[in-house]
Amino acid sequence: MLKITNLNKSFGSKNVLKNISFSAPAGKITGFIGKNGSGKTTTFHSILNFIDYSGNITFNNKRIDENSYANIRYLPEERSLMPKLTVYSQVKYLANLKGMSTTEVKSELPKWLDRLQVVGKMNDKIKSLSKGNQQKIQLIATLIHKPDLIILDEPFSGLDPVNTDLLKQVILAEQERGATIIFSDHSMNNVEELCDNVIMINNGLKVLDGSIQDVRESFGLTRIFVRTPMTETELANLPHVISVNLTKNGSYRLVIDDEQAGKELYSLLTKGEYIRTFNQEAPTLDEIFKMKVGETIA
Repeated sequence: MLKITNLNKSFGSKNVLKNISFSAPAGKITGFIGKNGSGKTTTFHSILNFIDYSGNITFNNKRIDENSYANIRYLPEERSLMPKLTVYSQVKYLANLKGMSTTEVKSELPKWLDRLQVVGKMNDKIKSLSKGNQQKIQLIATLIHKPDLIILDEPFSGLDPVNTDLLKQVILAEQERGATIIFSDHSMNNVEELCDNVIMINNGLKVLDGSIQDVRESFGLTRIFVRTPMTETELANLPHVISVNLTKNGSYRLVIDDEQAGKELYSLLTKGEYIRTFNQEAPTLDEIFKMKVGETIA
């Protein structure tokens, strides 16, 4: 388990992290989200001891130091492969730094190339690979030695849906192996799909912390999806309805001011008759993210 307690960090007079505390358990994927400049990367750099900070950070009840690094891997948003090296030389170099033997790399690398469907060979130079395949090589270098703590910053950036799904399966397999995984992504759909828990920071403060479902439901079941012959104007005039939108699948999305109004609205919408759809749900994580950074949700 990764545990962070009272983490603070300033650059000059600017306080970037303000008393951040949270934990990320083993065998779980913890989403770590926030707008650009919120302090996510500074938190990662603090965990990795790249920068000085105040507070306490432990992994498996021990402070992270040079003796911990072999069991930790970080995939930064800015990729850092060496273009003139071959795939094998690049992965071997990074794996050796983490204590993995050259013999093990020779044995495991072909399996990883096949697993991630890399278009390229072990002796191809990094610069000859497409951007997507370079990204796969970076992920392989991150995971090949089976680290216990994995920090992934925007791992799907620039990937097509097929390759994104491939990487998702690899991440889920690492979770099954028992690794502690911190996952950051600007797509809240990816966070909802992959993560067990979510932490959100905004302007250096922690503003969300809990399971995906608990976080969503803490905002109330204030979204209703309904298929009805009523018009948009008629729906907008119903009690407790704040806004109405027609979705692409033909249902209406109603935002209401009180989840307790659901029963009343159900009666008004059905009038004792059958309707195809009536779902009362919590806001999506994407909506909650926008609320928390101050954007308007319709």
